[in-house]
Amino acid sequence: MRDLLEESTMPPEPPLLETPLLIDARALEARLQDATLRIIDVSEADHYAQGHLPAAVHLDYPRLLRDDPPAMGMIPEAHDLEQLFRELGIHPGSHVVAYDDEGGGKASRLLWTLAVVGHERLSLLDGGLEGWRRENMPVTTQEPSIDPGDYPVGTFDHSQVADRDWILSHLHDPRVAFLDARSPEEFDGSDVRAERGGHIPGAILYEWTRAMDEDRDLRLRPEKVLLQELGTQGLARDKEIVTYCHTHHRSAYTWLVLRHLGFEKVRGYPGSWSDWGNRPDTPIEP
Repeated sequence: MRDLLEESTMPPEPPLLETPLLIDARALEARLQDATLRIIDVSEADHYAQGHLPAAVHLDYPRLLRDDPPAMGMIPEAHDLEQLFRELGIHPGSHVVAYDDEGGGKASRLLWTLAVVGHERLSLLDGGLEGWRRENMPVTTQEPSIDPGDYPVGTFDHSQVADRDWILSHLHDPRVAFLDARSPEEFDGSDVRAERGGHIPGAILYEWTRAMDEDRDLRLRPEKVLLQELGTQGLARDKEIVTYCHTHHRSAYTWLVLRHLGFEKVRGYPGSWSDWGNRPDTPIEP
C-alpha cells in the first residue's frame, strides 16, 4: 500500500511548452532557462561579434545552401546537414529559435531546412536582435560553449518542398497557388537575374517585406491585415501554396509567415528563379 501511495504522489513530468512558430522577445526571455532551447544567430559574423542574444550560436548562412549550377540555394546533402546540426548543438528534441539582422529571411531558411528534415520545434524571433534590444533584453559578446548535437538526418519531408518537376506537373492545378516573394521588377522581367526574366505562369506577387512593419523593428504586421491582403489575391487556406524568390531566401520568410497564419500546405522551392529562370524550356510569363 505504501509503495502505491508513494507512486501516486510523485510529481508528474512537466509538459513541454507550446512551441510558437513566431516568438516575441518577452516570451523567449521567459524560456531562456529551458535546457532544450537552442538559439541560432544567422546574422553577418561581424554583427554577431558586436552583440547577440545570450547562448546564441552563430551560423554562417552559406552553409545552409548547396549550389548546383546554374541553380543556387539547393538543399545540402543529408550528411552535410548532420554535420552542421552537430556543430550547432541541435538535437531532435531541441527547441530551435533563429534570428538574423535583416528581417528574418536567413533565419527562416534555417527553420524551413529543419522542417524539411522533420523537425517540429521551431520559432522565429519576431523583430530579431533589434526587437530584442528594444525590450531592453540582455545582449552579450561572449561566444557560448555548447555540447555537440546528435541529429541523424534520414529522408526529407517532401511535403515541405516543391522542385521544378513538381511545379511543372501542378501548373494548371486550381488547388495550387504560386507566391512570388521577389521585387515587382524581378516579377515583371525588367530586373533580370537569370538567363530569362519574368515569373512562373499564374504566380501571385507578394514581395516579402510587405509582411514586415518597418516602424516596429521589422516585426510581423497584424495577422488580420495580412490575411485580408492575401485573401484579396486569391490565397485561401485550403490551397497548397508554393513560395519562391531567387534562391529561396526571401521566400523562406514568406513560407514561415504563411505557416504562422494558419496555412497548412505550404512548400518552398529551393532553387527558385535561379533554377526556373536559367532553364530554356520552363514556361515563363513576363
